[in-house]
Amino acid sequence: MDTTSRAAKIPSLHQTEINWDNLDKTKLYVVGAGMFSGVTVALYPVSVVKTRMQVASGDAMGRNALATFKNILKVDGVPGLYRGFPTVIIGAVPTRIIFLTALETTKAASLKLVEPFKLSEPVQAAFANGLAGLSASTCSQAIFVPIDVISQKLMVQGYSGNVRYKGGIDVARKVIKADGIRGLYRGFGLSVMTYAPSSAVWWASYGSSQRIIWSALGHLHNKEEAPSQLKIVGVQASGGIFAGAVTSFVTTPIDTIKTRLQLFLLLTNQDQFVMVSVIRLWIMKISQKLGKLLKD
Repeated sequence: MDTTSRAAKIPSLHQTEINWDNLDKTKLYVVGAGMFSGVTVALYPVSVVKTRMQVASGDAMGRNALATFKNILKVDGVPGLYRGFPTVIIGAVPTRIIFLTALETTKAASLKLVEPFKLSEPVQAAFANGLAGLSASTCSQAIFVPIDVISQKLMVQGYSGNVRYKGGIDVARKVIKADGIRGLYRGFGLSVMTYAPSSAVWWASYGSSQRIIWSALGHLHNKEEAPSQLKIVGVQASGGIFAGAVTSFVTTPIDTIKTRLQLFLLLTNQDQFVMVSVIRLWIMKISQKLGKLLKD
């Protein structure tokens, strides 16, 4: 069979990247938002367990993830693993639409921007995907942060002395009554500092790692042989795993700080002072850990 009639090849970066101008926007939004929502359903219990661990106090601080998971099931049952989920899933649709639009448009523009520099394909992929991830995450925070604040309060309600609520609307009403609209944007600066770099690192790692893997497999510049669908899925999955590991390592510390700030600090006229103090503390702790690692 003539190779020109076979499945899509992986010969170069520009042929493998999705072209925004040629995308079916309806499918992108419906399928993309649907898939993201599906992932949210699957991973939401993990988010609940992580949030509980981040705000734990007293004896609960000694529990690991499995112990926290078992405790939630014992006390609240399976519904306890999905506290705040309706609020998150409702906010997920507009958030994902904004995210996907910013991601693909920025990626397309970035590829054109770096083309004259004749960089290697992994470097081009890292730059274009990283900038796209940064832009997409920053734009989507306007909707994501209020949803995040509300869902986290629902996740920890009644836990370690936290207030109980009747639902997402009740949380929003009480937060606005106490702190105004700005209360729904508690930790907004840290959210941008957490998720924007996180998204940039993930997409940059994902895009560049795929090019490196294809190169190792001999497909990156091979115009004669098309890889099988199984191999394509395998490379994409490997890139996703690598990107997830790198992103988790880089952003977990500041994500913990962000969660604590959102849940425990009241927004006052000293907000800026509090945030700067928290960031300085985080930088100091990270520097100390890096110093110990280098000495070892």
